[in-house]
Amino acid sequence: MNLPVLIIMLFIYTGIMTYLAYLGNRRTRTEEDYLVAGRNAHPLIMALSYGSTFISTSSLVGFGGVSALYGFGLLWLALLNIVVGVFIAFAFLGVRVRKLSVELGASTFPTLLGKRYQSRFVTVFSGLMIFVLMPAYTSVVLIGGARFLEESLSMDFHLALWVLAILIAAYVISGGLKAVMYTDTFCAVVMLLGMVILLFAAYQSVGGVIAGHEGLTAMKNMVPPSLAEQGHQGWTAMPSLGSPLWWTLVSTMIMGVGIGVLAQPQLIMRCMTVKNKRSLNRSVMTGGVFMFFMTGAAFMIGPLTNLYFKNTQGKISMAVANNNIDSIMPIFIKEIMPEWFLYLILFTLLSAAISTIVSLFHVQGSAFSEDIIKTLGINLRVKNPLFLSRIGVFLGMFAAVVLAYLLPGNIIAQSTAFWYGLCASCFLPALIGALYWKRATRQGAIASMVAGFVVSAFGFLFLHAKEAKAFGLAKTLFGMDTLLAYPWTHVDPLFYALPIATVVFVVGSLLTNKSIKKDSKMAEELS
Repeated sequence: MNLPVLIIMLFIYTGIMTYLAYLGNRRTRTEEDYLVAGRNAHPLIMALSYGSTFISTSSLVGFGGVSALYGFGLLWLALLNIVVGVFIAFAFLGVRVRKLSVELGASTFPTLLGKRYQSRFVTVFSGLMIFVLMPAYTSVVLIGGARFLEESLSMDFHLALWVLAILIAAYVISGGLKAVMYTDTFCAVVMLLGMVILLFAAYQSVGGVIAGHEGLTAMKNMVPPSLAEQGHQGWTAMPSLGSPLWWTLVSTMIMGVGIGVLAQPQLIMRCMTVKNKRSLNRSVMTGGVFMFFMTGAAFMIGPLTNLYFKNTQGKISMAVANNNIDSIMPIFIKEIMPEWFLYLILFTLLSAAISTIVSLFHVQGSAFSEDIIKTLGINLRVKNPLFLSRIGVFLGMFAAVVLAYLLPGNIIAQSTAFWYGLCASCFLPALIGALYWKRATRQGAIASMVAGFVVSAFGFLFLHAKEAKAFGLAKTLFGMDTLLAYPWTHVDPLFYALPIATVVFVVGSLLTNKSIKKDSKMAEELS
């Protein structure tokens, strides 16, 4: 890249971002402003902020690379992102979340659940899960941004990690959720422009839509034998039903993220920022279009990289990227696009990373101050109520960078699916019950959340092969990599953790509801 031009564009980009963060800071006067943007966000800003928070470098780089491996089957995730992640999340859950948060005076996801169930345990447990485990997801988003900086600018990977993390933390600390949503909106515009151009360029590089799909279908014989044995049937077909690749694609990638989005704390909080139900309904169209061009484009471009590299180098994408999925999209972009577009895609991926990480840092800071410290009644004698949130942001940033150093390659999509699936298993039954079921009880919610967490943890540590082998706990305790044989080694824990948590929630609520009514009736008779 032309260094003087790059420096000028970086100054312009950071100047706009800094001004928006400053604007958010000026309009942040109360704790509610910092936590939920004053509950008066414009529908367009809310939708674009939600979409850019959802779509990160893990989607564009990590899942784009995964689609290069699995093929067009990953487009089912794009469909779920639009139908579940936008329509259902806004029109059904979002409407109730906004209303309940106003009635209860809740400004974070854990306090919403805690106040609904009148349980400090629910609030603190949810806050601890966010503060302790969310850095694992934050770190892979950082990795995605840093990998592109490394590839496009020949920048040291570790330096790129620290630059991104410190820059993003500064935006969050300065202006709270208002600054986050303003910068998110700008990032969303940059991301949308970059991905639309890249989608058209990708199809052009392989001869157009028809030629691209026909050429990719004809490459079936180039599927590596190791993948064919696991069920790979080519990049324009789903893996064979019930095969290891089918279970990984469907249970982990598609369902894990497609369902888990409904229980993402950083996304649920966006629904608390608008004034009324009408604002949420107006956000659906904007969010849906944005999601199509982001996830849909990435999951179409990924498989096409195989045809491009076959035509130009005689290899499939994994071979070109030395078996590192996370490097496929950066290499492809650098190959097909002119120099001027590298600047745009650089800022597209920077925007994707920044827009997601600022929200994750914000949620972690809020969890630390509001849901853990304040709920436990720990008095740290600070004058500024926002000081603890900013300390939480700093701690979350540090943890994410450390994990980014420690995590192995090919981890972006896997870690994202892990976090989304864990949130769904722990939070989704209690959240839906809080919004739609009057007979839901505190005991049912607590039992469900603990069951979801324990079963998910057990699945990842002892059953799901990828994580179980990495942790090695099953090998140490029982002398085997996993406790059960196939297909459990490839079935994502979401598939059994979420149903178990749901059953525990329903049964627990019904039993304790009857117990509460019985105790109430006895008290009336005694009086």
